[in-house]
Amino acid sequence: MNIRDRVAVVGVGCSKFGEHYDRSLEDLVVEAAFEAYRDARIEPARIEAAWVGTLESGYSGTALADPLKLYDIPITRVENYCASGMDAFRNACMAVAAGMYECVLVLGFEKLRDSGRRGLGTFGTHPVVGYGTTAPSLFAMAANRYFKTYGVTKDALAKVAVKNHHNGTMSPKAHFQMEVSEEQVLAAPLICSPLGLFDCCPTTDGAAAAIVCRTDVARSIRPDPILVKGLGLAVTSGEPYLKPGFAYTGFPATRRAAESAYEQAGVTPKDLDLAEVHDCFTITEILNYEDLGLCAPGEGWRYVAEGRASIGGEVPVNPSGGLKSFGHPIGATGVRMIYEVCQQLWHKAGARQVKDAEIGLAHNLGGPGAVGCVTVLANA
Repeated sequence: MNIRDRVAVVGVGCSKFGEHYDRSLEDLVVEAAFEAYRDARIEPARIEAAWVGTLESGYSGTALADPLKLYDIPITRVENYCASGMDAFRNACMAVAAGMYECVLVLGFEKLRDSGRRGLGTFGTHPVVGYGTTAPSLFAMAANRYFKTYGVTKDALAKVAVKNHHNGTMSPKAHFQMEVSEEQVLAAPLICSPLGLFDCCPTTDGAAAAIVCRTDVARSIRPDPILVKGLGLAVTSGEPYLKPGFAYTGFPATRRAAESAYEQAGVTPKDLDLAEVHDCFTITEILNYEDLGLCAPGEGWRYVAEGRASIGGEVPVNPSGGLKSFGHPIGATGVRMIYEVCQQLWHKAGARQVKDAEIGLAHNLGGPGAVGCVTVLANA
């Protein structure tokens, strides 16, 4: 069986991302869900099941049941590192494709600013080796290895930050909406060398939603549904630093997930019109270009430097501004990417619109590069 064209997205919603000390998690959930209902022009009673993606801000399906009054239907919580939201979307799509439900809700959320922590904590998967490894330190190792292997400098990272911050100024729901210069990026305080402040995505609150239904009923809901063409998920080791073959210049989970999604969709990277990728750090976006097949290994720094990743470029990457501008409320991020790709394919993205967009990709990378999730969407 193949997921291609079996299910469609008929509505999406997204809260404003940012520091929401004055708003509850429930407020954000309701904002995202009811925007999706309005977008699909359906009533909440139409929802037959729901999936919720969250890393740690909610612990069961009641995180949706109570604020949305979605009682007496199946609600499943999905947690899979930073791919939690997109994996929730994947599971919802498979349930609809299997014929269990006609119309379902996917919602990802996270409330990180109230956690009292500065970041996401540590990856303590081994009692000795790598113990205490943080996200910045892991991706800093990737950056240093990439620099050494391909002979590039931090200037390459700065170009990613400049591009994504520029795109974020055109995204009203992004956490950051400000331009930065290469000079600012290079002069910013170090977080974990060589990654500075502007190389890291912010800790953020937010929620995003999508409504998925069977393709054969999609046009009865709206005339322009977005078809799900491919869904890839791959999980590799949670302890990559224990693997002698792990080079830190790419993530096998992304490559495997992308290969699966492309095969299901019957497309190649050259067919894409845009991609929303997991730029938790600037180096991650560069590695994503290569792992997703947008360019050859070692050429990712050129891909951004030559403007090929910019809006109007070869395959624009993160026209929304990415995690760099939106922030990364873990469970919300993957669904927020689905939201952005749908806005682009419906040609509703405003100033950041990619011209004639017909096929889009969304990508999450989870944990220490252990989980890759890739979704390919296209106009019907």
